[in-house]
Amino acid sequence: MKVLNDRVVDHAKARGLDVLVYAPHFTRLPEIRARAESFSDEDLLVVPGREVFTGTWRNRRHVLAVGLSEPVPDFISLLGALDAFERQGAAVLVPHPEFLNVSLGADDLRAHVDRVDAVETHNLKLFAYQNRRARRLAREADRPGFGSSYAHLGGSVGEVWTAFDREIDSEADLVAALREGASRRILRRNGARHTARKLAEFAHLGYENSWSKIDRLFLSGMEPTHPDHVAYRGRFDDVKTY
Repeated sequence: MKVLNDRVVDHAKARGLDVLVYAPHFTRLPEIRARAESFSDEDLLVVPGREVFTGTWRNRRHVLAVGLSEPVPDFISLLGALDAFERQGAAVLVPHPEFLNVSLGADDLRAHVDRVDAVETHNLKLFAYQNRRARRLAREADRPGFGSSYAHLGGSVGEVWTAFDREIDSEADLVAALREGASRRILRRNGARHTARKLAEFAHLGYENSWSKIDRLFLSGMEPTHPDHVAYRGRFDDVKTY
């Protein structure tokens, strides 16, 4: 989930969700964690996550980490990101595999399968053939799946979700369930409204890759998650990609 506000929380509760993973793009971990904590209550747990953009803009590999204790920047090598996740004992997830030029593919999964805890097998934004391909990749890699609304728009929350066979009452519980390969079901809604949400999310991808990208690259200065940012104190200089 990339958006978090009162409307999203109310929507999630109305749909019977117990846990949300909040992992907005280009946002540092302390800010994500603080916002997640501010929207968590006894009825809904919001867990901070980081979807790290590894590689360059032309050759990106997105990797999602849950359970980080220290910030990890974008624009570092895939191996550098995986090393950082491993040091922190985070759960490592592969979102939208083989989607455009922004995802891990079959070769990446084979190379790093022992460091991957789950592969996304249903993403609201993607079409049926793309989700089928993701399920095939997960089977070939012998990795558990997970499903996600991957919501950039608040109304999409709860269109796709993962139901574990155990109670998840804390961030540590979720990390353990993912790393231990806990039994789960991937569920989704159906019907015209679900299809409309999918199309809206896919259309939002065009905004992300046009004006939003121009603003980030040319108008807003250094990304807050760039490894050269003072917040990272040069700790990732040896693995940054530019």
